[in-house]
Amino acid sequence: MKKHVTLGILIIALFSLTGCFPDKKTNMLPANTWGFNHVKGTSVNWYKVNGARGRGATASCCIMVPEKWSPDQTVLVEWEVDPDAYTRNRPQLGSKEYPAFIAAHEANYRHYSKVVPIPQYDEACDVKVHFLPCQEVKITLSCLAITHPDYPIQEPSYMEEPAECPTSTR
Repeated sequence: MKKHVTLGILIIALFSLTGCFPDKKTNMLPANTWGFNHVKGTSVNWYKVNGARGRGATASCCIMVPEKWSPDQTVLVEWEVDPDAYTRNRPQLGSKEYPAFIAAHEANYRHYSKVVPIPQYDEACDVKVHFLPCQEVKITLSCLAITHPDYPIQEPSYMEEPAECPTSTR
C-alpha cells in the first residue's frame, strides 16, 4: 500500500510542472536544475524540484519542462537546510567526539517544501531555484546568466535571516 501511495505522489509531482496533466500537444524538453542559496551562514544541503534532486550551484540533470509556458504552472520544491553550516566548534574528523557532534549537528537540519509558481517564459531553459530568507523560494526558466542585468531574480547573495519572518498571506 505504501509503495502505491508513494508512486501516486511521484506521478502527480512529475506532472505538476505543467499545472495539470499535460495533453498530447505539450512538448516536453529536458533541462537541468540549478540551486542558489541567498541566506547568509546557511547551506542548502540538497533540494528537489518535482522529485528531480539537485545539490548546490551546479547543474543537476534532469527534469522535463514544457516547451511553452501556460498559466498556473507550478513546481513542488523540497529542500534541506543546515542552519549552522559554517560552525567553528567542529571537532577533528576521526576524533572520539566527532560522531556525537555530527549527530547533534544533523539533528538541527531543517526540512521544507513549497509549491512555487513558474513565471512566464518565452523560451524554456534550465530550472533555476533561488532559496531566500523566511523559506521563500523563487523559480525561473530564464536563459540569461544569473549575473546578467536583466536576469529576473535580483535578490542579493548573503542575505540575513530576520529574527522573525512575516506571516504569509497566500
